[in-house]
Amino acid sequence: MPPETPSERRPRLTPAIADVRRAVRESLEALPASNDAPLVLVALSGGPDSLALAAATAFEAPRRGMRAGAVIVDHGLQHESAEVAARAATQALDSGLDPVLVRLVQVDAGPGSGGPEAAARDARYAALDAVRRETSSVAVLLGHTLDDQAETVLLGLARGAGASSLHGMAPVSGVFVRPLLGIRRSTTVAACADAGLEPWLDPHNVDTSFSRVRVRQSVLPILERELGPGMAEALARTAEQLREDGDALDHMAQETIEEIVEHAEAGIAISVGALAANPAALRNRIIRHVVLSEFGVSLTRGQTLAAAALVTDWHGQKGVDLPGIRVVRVAGNLVFQAASDI
Repeated sequence: MPPETPSERRPRLTPAIADVRRAVRESLEALPASNDAPLVLVALSGGPDSLALAAATAFEAPRRGMRAGAVIVDHGLQHESAEVAARAATQALDSGLDPVLVRLVQVDAGPGSGGPEAAARDARYAALDAVRRETSSVAVLLGHTLDDQAETVLLGLARGAGASSLHGMAPVSGVFVRPLLGIRRSTTVAACADAGLEPWLDPHNVDTSFSRVRVRQSVLPILERELGPGMAEALARTAEQLREDGDALDHMAQETIEEIVEHAEAGIAISVGALAANPAALRNRIIRHVVLSEFGVSLTRGQTLAAAALVTDWHGQKGVDLPGIRVVRVAGNLVFQAASDI
């Protein structure tokens, strides 16, 4: 008797499976139209979120005229990580995904890396993008859920890095797509159980040395208990609203930059009068955008305000030194110049 195909092993439709499939379907339908059969890749760790995403994508992609594959990134940071990656690859193939690719990456957690979590994330995204380019796929689907979004907002709030840190994760970030940002983690777990899939449980997800795990295990449950249910959904809504506001302000800043910024002999010049005429939120964005685009430097809020003070609190000061940059007020302009050119 011939072996069953993935379609013949398809599980019955349950509410959890239906919710995940619907989220994936909406994301796939939002991708740019193509005349051929475009390839989408699922970033698969083997955990419940990415495993539920992989199963739903294997079901939905062919119905949208698309091909679906998977890429598994082995960070090499845990015992038996190669076995975990191989198991995830087998599950992807069993779901009907093709191609299924495994990439081993080197995680550099040395000075300047931002710590082990940031270093692993950077290595992972670099590998995912490399595979996307190798396979000419149109998008990489990531398994971040509504719970991940809520945790991200709380971590941003704790850092006090401003509204941009509360935007959370965008549903679409270039080629990276997050179909499950409206789906709770409990739903992906249920979807795996309903489909007979056995997810890998990452031991890092219960390691309280990580701040995200402490938020997940302690902070969010306390908020739910003390302030009432629905906190994760409320935090996710807040991220969405702030991201909309931030996108609008960024767009306005870019339009204003085209009108008031010009190249000067000594660097980049911005009209002081034009900066003063704009509200602080827009003025500060213009300064940050100009410095980042021209000099590749990401300013902190304190550094941005120091430069803005040459507009709003001018009393003849000589200028401000920023990382690798000198800002001075000259003839009605703020002039930004690389320190190496002075």
